[in-house]
Amino acid sequence: MDYALAPPGSWPRLGLVVLSTDEVLEHEARGLFAARDVRLTHSRIRSAPAVTPEGLREMQGLMPASAGLLPDKLDVIGYGCTSASVFIGPTSVAEAIATVHPGVPVTNPISAVVAALQALGVRRIGLVTPYTAQVSGPMRTFLARERIETEEEISFGEEDDRRVARITPASTLAAILEAGQADGVEAVFTSCTNLRAFEVINEAEARLNLPVISSNLALIWHMLRLARVDARGWGPGRLFRL
Repeated sequence: MDYALAPPGSWPRLGLVVLSTDEVLEHEARGLFAARDVRLTHSRIRSAPAVTPEGLREMQGLMPASAGLLPDKLDVIGYGCTSASVFIGPTSVAEAIATVHPGVPVTNPISAVVAALQALGVRRIGLVTPYTAQVSGPMRTFLARERIETEEEISFGEEDDRRVARITPASTLAAILEAGQADGVEAVFTSCTNLRAFEVINEAEARLNLPVISSNLALIWHMLRLARVDARGWGPGRLFRL
């Protein structure tokens, strides 16, 4: 029987490298893309349950093999780990993925967050993380190099990424509200792709009258932007109203 093929570029094709311990990123992405004509494919990369600088850096060598399992000729690829992107470095992340997907735009949560905060005109943030100090400290330093100052930090102090996935949205909301009420804060950033935040972003923004972004929100927004998709209104919060 004869068949027809859709022409190239009929829909945006996005690829995502997800941590083996992550239970949130794919779930939140599926909700945002429901009924949207976007193709999102995933690959997994082995990650240690303990979120430590050493464990995060180990993923650099595993990245080509994991990204290589994604389909070819994608419009953009995202690497789904905020803290590892800080320790490995955005340039090194992009270079590792380019070894198997040359010419494809690559982003990661920390680069996406910087782009999102710049788009929102924000320079001073409240930071909410699940991390221990050995991870959150370098993240603040990274953001400071991008001229984003952390005025307040709230951390759950959790090293086990498997437990991070089970932190309740109510706990995240409480942390966002506390961080957002600090003097000088212009927006709140909740870091970690395994931390549930989508379901509380609108409420947090309404109560604080400030923008609130999460790692997953920024990453998905930036991937769509790089793929030249007009995604206004797709996600929660002010970022997706730009």
